[in-house]
Amino acid sequence: MDHLCALQRDFINLRLGTFIHWNSAAVQFHANPDIIDWEFDLENGGEPRRYPFPESDWAPRAPDCDRWAQIAKSAGCRFAVLTAKHHEGFALWPSEFGNHSVAQATVRTDIVAEFLRAFRAAGLQAGLYFSVLDLTAGIGRRSFPPAQRELVLGQITELLTNYGEIPYLIIDGWNAPWGGPSYRELPFEEVDALVKRLQPNCLLMNIGCTEGISGTDVVFFENGAGQELTPGFAGPGALCQKLTRTWFYRDDEKEPKSADWALGLMEQCFASHANFMLNLSPDPDGRIPAPLAERFAEIGARVSFPAPLTELPAGWLRR
Repeated sequence: MDHLCALQRDFINLRLGTFIHWNSAAVQFHANPDIIDWEFDLENGGEPRRYPFPESDWAPRAPDCDRWAQIAKSAGCRFAVLTAKHHEGFALWPSEFGNHSVAQATVRTDIVAEFLRAFRAAGLQAGLYFSVLDLTAGIGRRSFPPAQRELVLGQITELLTNYGEIPYLIIDGWNAPWGGPSYRELPFEEVDALVKRLQPNCLLMNIGCTEGISGTDVVFFENGAGQELTPGFAGPGALCQKLTRTWFYRDDEKEPKSADWALGLMEQCFASHANFMLNLSPDPDGRIPAPLAERFAEIGARVSFPAPLTELPAGWLRR
């Protein structure tokens, strides 16, 4: 078994994780029922932005990452991923690339550092999500000059250099149906080589990948965007879903989807050697709504896991 396959197998043995969506969208759109998580299709259509995000608007009063970790553990989660930078382009760490990060915000806490500290202390593996598509910097299908390449690769380098071991990096908005540079402008091999040079044990997962295992280390299914597990899929995979209508917090969200619904989908994933990632969406101040926390605990009281893999299953996808 080669090194990459061993990393993939170990990741699949974690089985259940949480995907924490907390970034500018939680502040921008929490009271706006007309926007679903970001200004979708704006980059591809070339329309002027309607909702730019002033850095001064980032002023959370209670980002309690330790509480997030407690809630994740209550569901049985073994790993977690934070949206360090989403499609709007706001970086939750003080990036030296560009001028759109917590370094310019009203509250300048390094959320990436706090997230990693809290989840590692709780015994959970902690990875990061990074969007190449960046509406503020103008990075997308329509434009990707050298300065934008420097920003993307520079920020990835910061995340994989300044925060210790990062077991996986989930990248979005890259060769994706919903936008971002293509592999022609930013080859997969170039980014993969950078990631592996900085952190040889870091899995690179591409949410928007349409190339199968050739464009990612783990095949990713954004089930919340309608991507279903491929019939007969045998891994390695990851599928993310949400208990609420949107990935980011909304004021009008009251009752999360049922534990039965989540557990049923989870069983399908486990049978296909795909990890299940259940979304957590803190409010603009960084608090997890009580109904969502309660549903996580209910799921954790009932979840069961398959025996760990020791060998690669038949049909396992390999590069």
